[in-house]
Amino acid sequence: MMSDPRMSTKLKAAFDVLHRASRSDLTVPTSLRKDRLRRLLAMLRKHSIEFEAAISSDFGHRSAHETELAESLIVESAIKRALHQLDYWMRPKRVATQLPFLPGSNRLIPQPLGVVGIIAPWNYPLQLTLAPMVGALAAGNRVMIKPSELVPNFSALLGTAIDEHFDASEAVVVEGGADVAKTFASLPFDHLLFTGSARIGRLVAEAAAKNLTPVTLELGGKSPAIIDRSAELAAGAHCIAFGKLLNAGQTCIAPDYVLCPREFEQQFVELFFASVERLYGSNADNPDYTTIIDQLHYDRLEGLLDDARRKGAQTEIRAERLTDWRALRKFPPCLVRSPTAEMFVSQEEIFGPILPIVTYGAAEEAIAHVNARERPLALYWFGRDARSRDKVLRDTISGGVTINDCLLHIAQENQPFGGVGASGMGAYHGEWGFRTFSKQKPVFYRPRFGATVLAQPPYGPWFERAIAAMRWLI
Repeated sequence: MMSDPRMSTKLKAAFDVLHRASRSDLTVPTSLRKDRLRRLLAMLRKHSIEFEAAISSDFGHRSAHETELAESLIVESAIKRALHQLDYWMRPKRVATQLPFLPGSNRLIPQPLGVVGIIAPWNYPLQLTLAPMVGALAAGNRVMIKPSELVPNFSALLGTAIDEHFDASEAVVVEGGADVAKTFASLPFDHLLFTGSARIGRLVAEAAAKNLTPVTLELGGKSPAIIDRSAELAAGAHCIAFGKLLNAGQTCIAPDYVLCPREFEQQFVELFFASVERLYGSNADNPDYTTIIDQLHYDRLEGLLDDARRKGAQTEIRAERLTDWRALRKFPPCLVRSPTAEMFVSQEEIFGPILPIVTYGAAEEAIAHVNARERPLALYWFGRDARSRDKVLRDTISGGVTINDCLLHIAQENQPFGGVGASGMGAYHGEWGFRTFSKQKPVFYRPRFGATVLAQPPYGPWFERAIAAMRWLI
């Protein structure tokens, strides 16, 4: 139960408006879907500067350029792709018909599910709210959004912007803390998408299961970056530094740790910090480097380092005036060398600018290390040896992979984005999001004359012949 019954009533009333509208209009034409997508694009463009300022305020500081690159641009690309491809996505698809049922035919007809719920996280609040909304609107659904309470300025602005561009029967935003999120997850949505931690994801799935609500869970985990002996080490170290330090490491698909050949470790350390210096310098006041979302998360990161040091790891920070970093709630880039399985940095998703380096001998050791853990949301491989690359791709399972770079698979609108196992279930982006938020209705068109009538009573010799023929044809 929620602590405030009035908020619970308000939440359910908003849902009921969406639900009734979705049931009264089962056919959502292409023109209306495109109109909603264009309104979403207009909203994004009109409020982009305000969104950037609100997100920066919620974080303490985040560069507007970083928000534009990692959030606005991805959402704008998704909207444009959906507008361009929607006619094709909505077209009924021909499906092959088995010989016994010819000249009948099969079709798959996509239909809206109804009301889609989106529970978004704080780390990329704009992208991880609006990107799934693109797929939901393209599929003809109504949308209800619960942003994170850790970004209140963004949440309030998003609510105002949605109200300005959408009717309450099309899309709404609800604000509030964990109690609101709990009630939100228990509403009888037609589909629920959650992005966040595995711990909360389990609670969301449990609440949704009571209504048999299908869920898409975008979680996280310990995503490895594997350096092969064939890698161009300087280029790889630079890509890993950028992928790790974007948004100060508060990225679900950031490389969580590096698997590095033992003989390359020291060289990688030097190249990594050289890249850090080029990207962000060594002073806390660099405007391109993001703050940690709040003091609780900052203290958690310090706790990870303290635990690693106590248990024998070597930690390396090359930042100046650490007191300035703490005062600004910015966490300096840090490498952890010689981590062991008992350390929290080896067990928990780090979600910050701390990067453990795990060394290996034979290439099989790196693969075994990955496979001994939960399946990650992302995997990165650096090298030029095609055989080694293909072996890693074949012998590991992860949500997605980028070769010789980090993060870029999330920006591919023609590819699905999603986790596997402990890193999530389901996928969206592009046509995959359209499918996730649609019911693909199978329809069989029976011909006027067909041989299947021979399989009906009264049974006799013709039935035996018909069954024998069907066995031969199927």
